[in-house]
Amino acid sequence: MRHNSGMEGRMSRQPNERFLCRAYRRVIPAVIAVVGVVPAYAETDMPQPEMKWEKLAPVPDSVGVAGPFAGVTGGALVVAGGANFPEKPLWEGGKKVWHAEAYVLPDAHGKWQTGFRLPRALAYGISISTAKGVLCIGGGDADRHYADVFLLTWNKERLDREPGPSLPRSVANGCGALVGNIIYVAGGEEKPGATETLKAAWALDLNDAQPAWREIPAWPGPGRALAVAAAQGGAFYLVGGVDLSPGPDGKPVRRHLGDAYRYAPASGWQRIADLPNPVCAAPTPAPNAGSGRFLILGGDDGMLAGLTPIENHPGFPRRILAYETAAEKWVPAGEVLAARVTAPTARWHDAYVVPSGEMRPGVRSPEIWTLTLSRSATKRD
Repeated sequence: MRHNSGMEGRMSRQPNERFLCRAYRRVIPAVIAVVGVVPAYAETDMPQPEMKWEKLAPVPDSVGVAGPFAGVTGGALVVAGGANFPEKPLWEGGKKVWHAEAYVLPDAHGKWQTGFRLPRALAYGISISTAKGVLCIGGGDADRHYADVFLLTWNKERLDREPGPSLPRSVANGCGALVGNIIYVAGGEEKPGATETLKAAWALDLNDAQPAWREIPAWPGPGRALAVAAAQGGAFYLVGGVDLSPGPDGKPVRRHLGDAYRYAPASGWQRIADLPNPVCAAPTPAPNAGSGRFLILGGDDGMLAGLTPIENHPGFPRRILAYETAAEKWVPAGEVLAARVTAPTARWHDAYVVPSGEMRPGVRSPEIWTLTLSRSATKRD
């Protein structure tokens, strides 16, 4: 079977001029169906805010998608692209399909608006919400990965698209985050079926008159895909992921990673504390839990890689880890109510949105979950 970009594509496991920023309006979003409140932190001296998980109207694809673009523009939530198995499950020989459909939710009490499309079917790219719109970076389909970048903007009735500066290389399964006015992108895979990951990072300054990607030094660890990006304290963080190598049959073998790194322009890369367990494909960018903390929401630790039959997979770990930047340590931080991988995150006013994604290998979910932290934990950096 061809190596796929989603978690269903895992193989055998080895041991371990127009993108300017401005402040968003702060409006509390309406939500549908409050489903639970859990303590956010344990085993730490820092204050303990609460996490509130809520569910919005599901995305208008009854199967759901993995690896969509998602973000906020014009006060609306946009979810676009992604891949799934619409006809029958992976383990019954279902064919993976990439999608170009885009959906807009102008208000959480309203209905999804449909009828919009990306320039091509795409999944597993990077999406960053900016003041100008949702910047969609890279991604791929069954045949190739792309370097294309474009901006989606919602104008009440239209979802407009304009081209942005292309990446220097084709990238899918990379990660990225907005730090101040600079977008950082790191890692990924250059083509479908790759047997090595990219060890490369780029930066895009949105304040430049003509923004263009510039390569920055690579982190000191191995290349990686499906990592988590974070922005905290003026620095960019790169956490976990998988590295790839060719197996005896020439197919890619995944090695799940637990190392993590911090990048600041003045000091370059610094290795930070390793995760207590490997993590890949967790929702990204990582939500910030106040000044000095960000959260890794579940993810795949690789412990069930290669499980057969695949239809018996119980789902991905629900544990949340918080990184405390001052103490330079990871601490337990509760559990997600619905574990998802290969899903983006987007900050919609006072909540972090995790749209669709995979609930277990080969199985998507159309659910849209939001995470709201107690207000004391969400003061902006």
